[in-house]
Parts: sequence; C-alpha cells; structure tokens
Amino acid sequence: MAAATGNMCVDGGDTAAKRKREEFSWEEKSSRKKLKGSAEGDGGGDLFDALPDDIVHSILCKLSSTAGCPEDFINVLITCKRLNSLGLQPMVLSKSSHKMLAIKAKNWSESARRFLVRCVESGSVEASFILGMILFYCFQNRGEGVALIAKAAITSHAAALYSLAVIQFNGSGGSKNNKDLRAGVALCSRAAFLGHVDAMRELGHCFQDGYGVSRNIMEGRRLLLQANARELALVITATPGAVVPRAWLRWSPHRHLQGPLMSDFGCNVPAAETHPANQFLYDWFSSPGREPGPDLRLCSNSGCGRPETRMHEFRRCSVCGTVNYCSRACQALDWKYKHKADCGPHNSGAAINRYGDLNALINLNEDDAAIAI
Repeated sequence: MAAATGNMCVDGGDTAAKRKREEFSWEEKSSRKKLKGSAEGDGGGDLFDALPDDIVHSILCKLSSTAGCPEDFINVLITCKRLNSLGLQPMVLSKSSHKMLAIKAKNWSESARRFLVRCVESGSVEASFILGMILFYCFQNRGEGVALIAKAAITSHAAALYSLAVIQFNGSGGSKNNKDLRAGVALCSRAAFLGHVDAMRELGHCFQDGYGVSRNIMEGRRLLLQANARELALVITATPGAVVPRAWLRWSPHRHLQGPLMSDFGCNVPAAETHPANQFLYDWFSSPGREPGPDLRLCSNSGCGRPETRMHEFRRCSVCGTVNYCSRACQALDWKYKHKADCGPHNSGAAINRYGDLNALINLNEDDAAIAI
C-alpha cells in the first residue's frame, strides 16, 4: 500500500513537472512570436527606430563633416525616410565639409543649386564659399557671388579671404579702376595669418615689389620662406611615412636660388589637393560651349580655374607670352609643376634674378597688353 502510494506521488510529481515544462515552453514560444512580429512590423530587428533623435543627429553631423565625397552622405539619406528627414536638418548641413559639397560641374543642376542654397541657409561656411565662387565666375552673378564669398570670409575662412584678395587685386567683375590693392593686401594678410600658403606667397611678393604696401624686401623674403616651409610641412603631415630628401633643405652656396626653401617656387613636393570650388571652375570652363567668353582667358594654373572677367585682366608670362595667371601664387605653382619645362631656353638665366623672384617672368597685364600683343 505504501509502495503504491509512493508510486502515485512520484507519478504525480512527474506529471506536475512535465506540465510546468510545457507551460514554460509555450510562454517562451509566445514571447519569441511577439518579438518576431514586432521586428517584422518595425521593418527590421536592428531597433534603429528606438534610437533617440539626438544620437542619430550626432552621427549624421559626424558623417557630414568627414564625408569623402557627396555620395557618402547621399547614400545615407536615401536609406530611409527617417535618415532623410534628420539628415537635412540645419544642424547637420551646417557641418558640411568641402568634400561633402564637391559637386561636379557635369552634374550641375537646379536641384544641386537648391541643395547648396539649403546648406548656406543652414550656416555652412563651405557651401557659402563654393556657391559664391560658382555664381561669381560661372554665372556672372557678381553681386550675390561676392556676397556669399564675403559671408564665408567673415568667419575666417582662409580660402574665401584669399579669393576676395584676388578679386580686389584684379578688380574682377569691374574695370581696372576698380582695383583696390590695399584691400587685397589686408585680405591676404588675414588669410596668411590663418596659414593659407598661396596667401603667404602672394603677400610676400607684394612686400618685395611694394605692390599695395610699402616695399620691404626682407619681410617679403620672410613670408616666401614661411610659405615654402608650411607647404613642406603640410605634405609631411599628410604622409607621415614620407622621407624628405636632404636636397630640399640643404644650403648650397653654388646654387643660383640657394635651395628650394629660399626660392619663390618652394620645394618640389606633390601638388596640394585642389579645392572643390576651384575644381568646379576648371571643369566648367573646360567643357565645350562653356568658355569664359570672346578674348577672355583662364588662369593657366590648372588648380585655380578662375577666368578673366574682362580683357587683359590677368598677367602674362613675359618670356613666352603663352600663359597667364590671376596671381603670383598661381604663377609660382604652375612654373614649378608644368610651365618651367615649356617656357623656353631663356627662362633659367635671363628671367630669374638672383633672388629667384617672378618680376621678369610675369609682368604683363592690361596696362601693357598693347605692347605684348
């Protein structure tokens, strides 16, 4: 009897345990079904919709400021409606980098213009500069273009400050009587203070020649040396593993220019990356049917892209007369990378004086164009 009772207790315990296991298994399956249904209803199981907007904003701001090309940012915007909505918020667009706004000339359209305008209205400094350059030079909208460039320059955008200096030096968009050399020097000084290499080089020539400022040869040489040193430093910083040839820095009393750092043309380092605004100008005016206009020429420095806004606005090489430049900085770069090999046999001796300056290489502008032609 006792044995029978014990067997019944055991059977009852097994039954209860089995019932509990079945109930737990059923609850687990129900929970999994609910999670699966919730994931399917949300469009995926990554819980993206559960992320707060401020976290997504922070991620998009980082992407906007570090994107290597416009496609990196656009591909995210077209992923879903939420990313598209948050990615077009002013807080995100205001952080846009110049690479993210590197619109190609062949892809220019009304939608591209509206996107740049939206970035400008959001407070993007790079968008102000890029759109300003496009309007001023490509669409001859001088007033709005220079206003946008000035808007970027006010925030200490070095490239915008230098671009305004070039406009002032050349009187671009007006007559030669609209040149304001003192304003050009002041803008160049500010850009040079911010570390802009072309501005340093331009300002150095201004001091050497007394162009818009009292002549000070020693100050000019100091600025040119500083420009060459910064140009070299930028290359070394960009490629930490690069080996700098000793010949770049060695002082040789037998060399005509006393070493690359002491020349007007700098070291033979790789060319700096062209800013998207300048690349857009170069590609735009290089396209068939988009030439600057009758008797108007492009700056011969391929990294510039600026066109003349009137005849004989730019200076020409007085040795060959086949190239022209919007500034001394562009002439120095083009001489170093290309024109030195094309200018002719007289450039190394007669054209460059003992300081290695550009006075004999580039001294023709609209004031003596009649003689040159």
